[in-house]
Amino acid sequence: MSMMNNLRAAVRPTRRQPETPGRTGRPGGPHTAVVDCAVYQEGRRLGESCSPREAVRKVRDGGPGAFSWIGLHEPTEEEFEGIAQRFGLHPLAVEDAVHAHQRPKIERYGDVLFAVFKTVCYVDHDRLTPTSEVVDTGELMVFAGADFVITVRHGGHGSLTELRHQLENATDGTDGTGLLAKGPAAVLHAIADQVVDDYLLVADRLQTDVDDIEFDVFSPAGGPGTDAGRVYQLKREVLEFKRAVVPLLRPMQQLTEPAAAQLIDREVQTYFRDVADHLARVIEQVQGFDELLNSLLQANLAQVSVAQNEDMRKITAWAAIFAVPTMITGIYGMNFDNMPELHYKYGYFLVLVGVLVICVGMHRGFKRNGWL
Repeated sequence: MSMMNNLRAAVRPTRRQPETPGRTGRPGGPHTAVVDCAVYQEGRRLGESCSPREAVRKVRDGGPGAFSWIGLHEPTEEEFEGIAQRFGLHPLAVEDAVHAHQRPKIERYGDVLFAVFKTVCYVDHDRLTPTSEVVDTGELMVFAGADFVITVRHGGHGSLTELRHQLENATDGTDGTGLLAKGPAAVLHAIADQVVDDYLLVADRLQTDVDDIEFDVFSPAGGPGTDAGRVYQLKREVLEFKRAVVPLLRPMQQLTEPAAAQLIDREVQTYFRDVADHLARVIEQVQGFDELLNSLLQANLAQVSVAQNEDMRKITAWAAIFAVPTMITGIYGMNFDNMPELHYKYGYFLVLVGVLVICVGMHRGFKRNGWL
């Protein structure tokens, strides 16, 4: 078991550079969708990059244990048609791979597994705003057959170039071969492991954003309602992340069940179990973020409601205070002749003093009760 853990640690990518369409050395010319195409025999790469047609011939000549790995980036229907026919891919899976915008899933078409992964990367920002983009998603499709792996990537991240190099250079320390010796299923595992590891990194970065938002919402300096837009935007980004990870758990678990042993080596199934465990941890984190952000939104709305109630009490208190002089001056402004108080020498001053005393008394009463 320790040997398997060492292998897994060896093939985990560290820093990946994006695959650039049209880079030098890509098979098929500078404008093809093929990023890399290679044939592997017993875990070792045979020669340099080749065309898909040559890959089929090399696999046929290589005998047992040989398989090809073709990497594509946003192919068109015309570019993918020849590859699909050459490897006998199901039309429904081909349509999903070309047009993207699919739900994470793993489906079986005969002896071929078709997997759809949502790739996620964290978008750096100095401060979260109501319009900040926090996570960026792409898609990665994988066709895993008996002697071939075809990967189709959509989006500007989720590159498999570094992962391919890591797998090609990884060994288990005994016979000099690594996971690639276990065939296409091992490549499918390595891709799933990289995708889920990226989920873990994004979840850790999101934790910082959620903590910052939580602090700001309950900070006295923030003020009620000032962070509602930011909380809502972060919740939207978390929901996008949630849609990428939650649907993938059940397919990952299915790959560890006995029914999948027909297509996946039992030893590789152990790796998938580890990936499923990590994915379950990410899902727990994301669901926790979602629930916490719901609570923060409710708390923020409660703060706004409390602030509005306080404002209404203040307005009501001042209105009551100003009602006293308004009422008294209204009475004395009726201009009746038979009002004895009008002819009293000190009546004007007594009324002013009386109004002032009543207003001061009301103000002190409201302030004592917390209305002012």
